[in-house]
Amino acid sequence: MNQTILIVEDEEKLAALLGDYLRQSGFDSVWIPNGTEVLPRVRERLPDLILLDLMLPGRDGLDICKEIRTFSEVPIIMITARVEEIDRLLGLELGADDYICKPFSPREVVARVKTVLRRAGDRQEPTCGELALDPEKFRAVLRGQELDLTAVEFKLLHFLFQNPGRIYSRSQLMDRIYSDQRVVSDRTIDSHIKKLRKKIAVVAADEELIHSIYGVGYKFEAP
Repeated sequence: MNQTILIVEDEEKLAALLGDYLRQSGFDSVWIPNGTEVLPRVRERLPDLILLDLMLPGRDGLDICKEIRTFSEVPIIMITARVEEIDRLLGLELGADDYICKPFSPREVVARVKTVLRRAGDRQEPTCGELALDPEKFRAVLRGQELDLTAVEFKLLHFLFQNPGRIYSRSQLMDRIYSDQRVVSDRTIDSHIKKLRKKIAVVAADEELIHSIYGVGYKFEAP
């Protein structure tokens, strides 16, 4: 199956040209001309890479990139005609993987796409013994069996798993899990942890992956 590149560009002729070159190189492409349509499309069907223009009608490419990074590490190449923005892009404050300045050669774009995809493919998925996590698909597999986790449960497990042995308070976990800064109680985190432990126990009753530290919080520790 061909990899899919999402082209977010309001210039129709430029988007069509990029699509042609990508198809000639064996990629599938999808075009979105408006910034407000990007997030729903990405959440519905995650592409393999996003070519994201900085200046878009409806919503700015900078904001789109930042929001995507709250739930996905899909590779993003920013496209800009604003030279003054390059320092911000290079500063990695957005979480973009690369940037390209207009005007550009479509062949250069295809070459950058291949490089970024190759680099992304080299990233190792988090694994620990018999537990494997796929943050792109919110998928957790333990001893060959997929855990039926909610998005919040997966985020909790993934965050703790990425920081083994480190103890986090309930408030720290709330700040990490609820990026919209909603108000939730300590008991909400306790409830999510309890449900997460039950689902782990169904597959591996003999393993305790998430440990309670009395009066402090929680930590992940492999057996």
